[in-house]
Amino acid sequence: MSQNTNKTVLILGANSDVAKQCIMQYLEKGFSVTAASRNTTALEDFINSNNLDRSRISVLYFDAADFDSHPGFYADLPVKPHIVVYAAGFLVDNQKALADFKGAKQMMEVNYMGGVSILSIIAMDKSNTNLERIIGLSSLSGVRGRKSNFVYGSTKSAFTQFLAGLRQEIASRKIIVNALVIGYIRTKINEGLELNESLIMEPDYVAKFIVNAGDSFTIVPNFKWKMIYIILKLLPEGLVAKLP
Repeated sequence: MSQNTNKTVLILGANSDVAKQCIMQYLEKGFSVTAASRNTTALEDFINSNNLDRSRISVLYFDAADFDSHPGFYADLPVKPHIVVYAAGFLVDNQKALADFKGAKQMMEVNYMGGVSILSIIAMDKSNTNLERIIGLSSLSGVRGRKSNFVYGSTKSAFTQFLAGLRQEIASRKIIVNALVIGYIRTKINEGLELNESLIMEPDYVAKFIVNAGDSFTIVPNFKWKMIYIILKLLPEGLVAKLP
C-alpha cells in the first residue's frame, strides 16, 4: 500500500534489474525516486512501459567511473536524498580480467572506486539533514577469495569494508549504512553463466530486502544464501582452495 512519505531515494546505477525493481517498490511505499544511470534512455523506456508515476521520478545521467563528475552531480541534485542506494555493478570473466587489466580496472572503478567516490561526497555533506540511510549492493563473491571469481570478488570485498567503516564514521549522525551481500540473481549481468538454478533469486525478491532494510549492517537475502555466507566465513583456507 502506498504511503505518502515526502522522502526521496537516490538510486545510483538505476538501470540494473534489481534497481528497477527498487524504483517500483519505493514508489509503492510513497517515496519520490531519483534514478541515475549512464543509460537514461533505457530508464525512460522502463518508466514508460510500466506506466510509473512520472511526477515522482527524476532521471539523471550518472557515470560511476567518471569520478571528476561526482561532485557536480551531487551539487546539482534537485533534492538531497533521504536514502541512497548504490547499485552500479560490472562483471567480466575472471580469466579475461587476469589476461587483460582493462576488464579488472573497469570492475574496480564501477564496483568499488565509484562507490567510494560518490558515497563519500554524499555522506560528508553534513548540511543534508535529510540523509537517513546508505545502502550498498555487495556480493557473496567478496566473502572469501575463490579461484573462479577472485578479481570481481576483491572489488566487492573492498566495497563491503568501505561500507563497514562508513557506517562507523557516520553513526553519530544517526545515519544507517547497510551492505546487501547478494548471491546469484536472474539478471543481465549473469546471462550466459552456468549457475545452480535452485539458488537463483529474482530481482523483485532481492529488491524487497533493499527497500525494507533494517538496522543490521550485513543483509543476506534468502535462507540458503545465509547458510552459504556463514559456511564461507568459517571454512578453513584449505577447503576454500578446493572450491571452484
